[in-house]
Amino acid sequence: MSGKSAGFAVLLTIAALLGGMLLLPSSPTPAQTPAQPPMQTPSQPLAPTPELAAAGYVGAETCKTCHPDQHDMFASTKMGRLFLKHPRNAREALGCENCHGPGKEHVEKGGGKGVGGLITFAKNDKTPVDKRNEVCLTCHTKGARLFWKGSAHEARDVACTNCHRVMSDQSPKAQLAKFNEIETCGTCHLQKKAAAIGRSSHMPLREGKMTCTSCHNPHGTTTPALLREIGENETCYRCHAEKRGPFLWIHSPVPESCSNCHDPHGSNHEQMLKVAKPRLCQQCHVLGPHGAFPDGRGIVTALRFEMGRACVNCHANIHGSNHPAGKFFTR
Repeated sequence: MSGKSAGFAVLLTIAALLGGMLLLPSSPTPAQTPAQPPMQTPSQPLAPTPELAAAGYVGAETCKTCHPDQHDMFASTKMGRLFLKHPRNAREALGCENCHGPGKEHVEKGGGKGVGGLITFAKNDKTPVDKRNEVCLTCHTKGARLFWKGSAHEARDVACTNCHRVMSDQSPKAQLAKFNEIETCGTCHLQKKAAAIGRSSHMPLREGKMTCTSCHNPHGTTTPALLREIGENETCYRCHAEKRGPFLWIHSPVPESCSNCHDPHGSNHEQMLKVAKPRLCQQCHVLGPHGAFPDGRGIVTALRFEMGRACVNCHANIHGSNHPAGKFFTR
């Protein structure tokens, strides 16, 4: 009986499986397959609407008729791909005229640089710099550009196009006028560029480990020298956190300003010091218990304090000490 029961159970299991398969919906035939929506292709430049046409806009295709090379070059840039192929709103869909202004009068008068009141953004463009920058700031208003108004660069009539190239790709990112930041900033800041690149002790700019904007915000800040942080020391502490403290024994020039001793753009002395040791220390420590004269005048044995690492042979923790016996930064 047990054998018959086991066989009967197997038959019931097989029957249940077959019944479940019969109840499953069959796969749809090609005729039953729902039609898929057509794949979207990159949107093409849109013709101006009647409202825009009345305002004097003619569309990017009209611009391309006379400026095919400039159009194709712009189309290969990040902004060109956005404006000409994938505009997100009606303003971006204006294409060339989004920045240069309505082109109807320009076309009707036969073209020409500056004809029809277009903004050319060229160096000899008669349009005031603030009007040219206003075009860029229509879209680029947030983030790092929040304090552009009143900034050092804005006050000196620096145009956005002095540092950026919209019509062609000159740099891997940010559409800079030169290949990288140090070359772009160095167009005006020649001495800082020379120090950063040419001096033996320098920030790792030429090695590509940091850039000018690691410390500065060229679009404006509320701090001196367009620094990103609230002050000079806070900017340095972003990388040199171990120098921040707090310390039990404080070396007073340190919290006052790192640039009391260091030149952040580069130096020919170790650790980017402004003056070689021991003369750097002797700018403040003129008199001392062991004769702090550069040539050891008065105390012949003082010469031994000028050898090797000079003052920091003994005063090693010159940025501050937490040791109970570290009053003179010796430990």
